[in-house]
Amino acid sequence: MPRGIPNVKRDESQGMRYTTLHVPPQLNPKHMSASYLKSESQTIWARKAARSKIATDEPPPEGRRGSQVIVIHPGSRYLRIGRASDVTPTTVPSVVARKTTGATTSTSVRGISRPRSGRAQPPPPPANGDEYAVARTSDDPFDEKVEVIQVSLRDRMRFYKLRVTPDAAMKAATFNEQLQPELIAEQNDPFRVEWIQGEATEPYYVGEKALRLADPEKQGFVVRWPFMNGRFNTRDYASNAMAIDDVETILETNLLESLGIQRRGYKDFSVVLVTPDFYDRPYVRDMIQLLLVRMGFKQLCVQQESLAATYGAGISGACVVDIGATTVSIACVDEGMVVPETRIFLNMGGDYITEFLYVLLDRICFPYKDIDLARSYDWDVMEDLKSRLCTLKEENVALNLYDFVVRRPGRPAEKYGLRAYDEIILAPMCLFEPRVIDFDRVKQGMRPSQDPGVSEEIIIMETREPRDALMDQYTQAMIISTQHLFTPGNLAAIASATGQGPATDAPASGQQTPFAPAMTTQPSEAPSETPVPAKSDATSGTGTPVEAETASKAPTPPPPSSTVADEVPPETAATSPVAAEGAGSSASAAALSLDISFEASKLPMDVAIFNSARAAGGDEKIRKYLQAVLVVGGTALVPGISHALESRLQAIATPLVASMDKVQIIPPPKDVDPRVLVWKGAAVLGKMDGVSDLWLSAAEWDLLGMRGLRERCFYL
Repeated sequence: MPRGIPNVKRDESQGMRYTTLHVPPQLNPKHMSASYLKSESQTIWARKAARSKIATDEPPPEGRRGSQVIVIHPGSRYLRIGRASDVTPTTVPSVVARKTTGATTSTSVRGISRPRSGRAQPPPPPANGDEYAVARTSDDPFDEKVEVIQVSLRDRMRFYKLRVTPDAAMKAATFNEQLQPELIAEQNDPFRVEWIQGEATEPYYVGEKALRLADPEKQGFVVRWPFMNGRFNTRDYASNAMAIDDVETILETNLLESLGIQRRGYKDFSVVLVTPDFYDRPYVRDMIQLLLVRMGFKQLCVQQESLAATYGAGISGACVVDIGATTVSIACVDEGMVVPETRIFLNMGGDYITEFLYVLLDRICFPYKDIDLARSYDWDVMEDLKSRLCTLKEENVALNLYDFVVRRPGRPAEKYGLRAYDEIILAPMCLFEPRVIDFDRVKQGMRPSQDPGVSEEIIIMETREPRDALMDQYTQAMIISTQHLFTPGNLAAIASATGQGPATDAPASGQQTPFAPAMTTQPSEAPSETPVPAKSDATSGTGTPVEAETASKAPTPPPPSSTVADEVPPETAATSPVAAEGAGSSASAAALSLDISFEASKLPMDVAIFNSARAAGGDEKIRKYLQAVLVVGGTALVPGISHALESRLQAIATPLVASMDKVQIIPPPKDVDPRVLVWKGAAVLGKMDGVSDLWLSAAEWDLLGMRGLRERCFYL
């Protein structure tokens, strides 16, 4: 062998080779003089930036800034779309009705439990003379769940010294049962609906037109909603390709009708896509493939909902609570970055309030007897009642008279009267008392959008940290919320996976306080008969009026679900959250015989917010985020939701967090609808100069795929 060439040993390993051709050994690095890809300036992003600087000599496009950027915010019920330069987006129902030759059956899943014997009877007045007592009506499990919510409401009314009408339910039922509707002539109805009746000529209808079909089943149409729970609707669609086709139809129709953009002009527009905080990776991949490849947009940027909400509110950090139609998404934002471990979602939302309101009104003889929530016009009736009647202010509970109008195809409009009492506040309280929600029934029929064993990033998945790979399945906030369900076998598997044992010692000063596990995620299995009073910190002096009076008089009754320490197994209660953090850092999902994300989605909203802030770090972080809670979404319009959430969070945090100040709910900016705040924040991003570093073109997507998205949008 010539001198100067090192004696490199031949590879004698018995590993499987991809070819029988001899593979030469590695070159000596001392003899390599190339500098290819050894500096940041040689990456594809640097070359793209250099080309963009050369192209800056071209004249800017005419129009306002952001006029060439389209912001898309998909939702389970509504799609918000518009130019970044627009003041408000175009909001359309994200629904498609397609003509079909096969059988057309509507799939309506009940999310709220029902009484065992059909129409439930109104509760009788208490016999012991206590106006705040709740009388037990029957041994029906549904009545027991509603009774627990009523006990929580009566305890709050007792604290605020509000009077209760004992026989209000009987009076309301008697009035509603005898009520007859008033017919409204068509010429006197200013809000009459032009229904699509008879033989429809169009192959499909999108948005409001799809909901104006008189009888879709008889007309040969199938009505489906392609989005559900922040991902594609896998219950009503046999494959993701069918859902993607409907999404493309919705986008193309609204771009043409609302914005006047034809398909041949897509190549001149950029897109800002808003995705959920706890996103589904196949969903994001398919949406990008649709927008960049199939529809042919110029470039794309992906933005998470919580980050967009903080942009819209003009703040740099907050605990964002997005209450949508079917889910509640919670995440903490710190200095323009979503803290990944704080993300948690709940399988509840505005649609469950609507359905629960119907069930409660049915107990007091709802005058519209022929209502069916599977029909679009009947659902609109309950949506209208929810928006006008529902409240979380205890002082609004009174035996009042309301009215509503029912508009059905082929019939004149009917005006009904309605008397209701505490049903208007019990319905939105299901967010804090989710006992009445049937989570298992809602989950039935849902399939994963992609098989968990399939991955397009095999090499990347092998090199990623185990915790990073599992972050797509659950987060630290979810583990904290479900740690009381862990068995000793689960804890042993977690300890073996991490190489750390459970730490039972109390953390040092400045670290996280060793809290007890928050609550059971299945409150319906072990309901609490009476709420457990929470301790109050008399030395803080900065709490709400409820907590201030509590320090000297009586403890504030929080929701029965907020302090259920007795239900925690002893072996789990002895484990501190520090052990849970070490357990969740790199635990294998296969080692846990528990669906962590599903079990965590059953939590009450106030407990989930506290656990999200708790996953961010120690007491200082908890105080920081609980003093800046931003509530967005359609349900944020319910009157009194800020005070209801504030008082419940204060009751949970005061005894558990040292030196806890007053919990504060940040209101949206003046004259800004909380339903469009996320869209407006994404529009702000689309008009910023710094967004040029986040664009992903179709060529880069074809070359790099999800890796390119992760490098451009570092928070994904």
